[in-house]
Amino acid sequence: MASSKIQAFWNHPAGPKTIHFWAPTFKWGISIANVADFSKPPEHISYPQQFVVACTGVIWSRYSTIITPKNWNLFSVSVGMAGTGLYQLSRKIRHDYLSAEEKEPLKE
Repeated sequence: MASSKIQAFWNHPAGPKTIHFWAPTFKWGISIANVADFSKPPEHISYPQQFVVACTGVIWSRYSTIITPKNWNLFSVSVGMAGTGLYQLSRKIRHDYLSAEEKEPLKE
């Protein structure tokens, strides 16, 4: 039973014998690096970089569900990229716009 599932995975059109498996697998490095940057101060976060990471994640997650064969490895890494990019953008926006309102003294 287990060997037939391993055999099916090995011979899948998006399995480990193809680039369609390895490219998304190595793409996890981008998401892992973004998670490592969660401890980075928000003032060092780049709007363009995180916008591109989030948009790339959204676009490729959609694409991975409409291609044949479905590439669930690409889908999962793309959702991860979109999530980390959106989280970093929310940190930057909160720092730049929401915390700025709290720091301003009241003018009477």
